[in-house]
Amino acid sequence: MAKIKIQQVRSTIKCQKVQKETMIALGLHKLNSVVEHEATPAILGMVEKVKHLVKVID
Repeated sequence: MAKIKIQQVRSTIKCQKVQKETMIALGLHKLNSVVEHEATPAILGMVEKVKHLVKVID
């Protein structure tokens, strides 16, 4: 399975609760933090929900 790196580029201060929980579930807590996950459909769906807050790094 391919791996993707996800970087948080925007704050979650004025976001909905569901989006904040998704960011925590992805392992992103601070700005510019980077995590690496397998590119499963569940992870890709989570990234799609918070695409305005994160950047996918190749």
